[in-house]
Amino acid sequence: MQARSRRTRHRLVRAGAHAFDRNGYASATLGQIAQEAGLTKGALYFHFASKEGLADAVQEQGRILLRDFVQGRQEAGAAPVQALIDLTHWLAWVLHEDPVIRASFRITSERSGRQPPVTDFHQVWITEVLQLVGLAREAGHLHEHLRPDGPEALTSAAVCGIGVLSGTGLSRPELRRRVAALWDPLLTALVPAGDTGRYDVRASALAAQLTPVA
Repeated sequence: MQARSRRTRHRLVRAGAHAFDRNGYASATLGQIAQEAGLTKGALYFHFASKEGLADAVQEQGRILLRDFVQGRQEAGAAPVQALIDLTHWLAWVLHEDPVIRASFRITSERSGRQPPVTDFHQVWITEVLQLVGLAREAGHLHEHLRPDGPEALTSAAVCGIGVLSGTGLSRPELRRRVAALWDPLLTALVPAGDTGRYDVRASALAAQLTPVA
């Protein structure tokens, strides 16, 4: 019974993500979401008391996807800077492929300024970026002369820029190329000149993980 309940909840979260991504938070209705999931509104209310609760669950699923990716790169032995490069490629990919990530960003944007405060998915991403930058600094992989907050500001701006680029209608190959090109000057600014060759700025190392999402 618990397994069935988990499957139903997952279907609702995915259906909610599709609806929020397609229609926006304000316009998406619980009736539409239940219908898209192939369930009754009663089944939806059993799992989520409100649209706000479902939106929070979508963003939490997005946070889990992000955390699992970063953890996977770290467990694979990727250095913090390489994990950061990989993260930007993954962001470009999921913004094309996964409605959970797209919906999470859209929900945050459309619910900003509400009280009580709601999940800030932009901040979730920036937190992961800052943690990787911090690990790179602790490992001595960054330029010693950089200002204390310089790498954080630079990489945070790059991540936000990728989100903007993905919304301009660029094809996935073109977005991937631009992300790789972005890292040429970023690496020069972040790491010692003799270390830039240690890092792969392409998405080739992630090919096996970047598979279509249902």
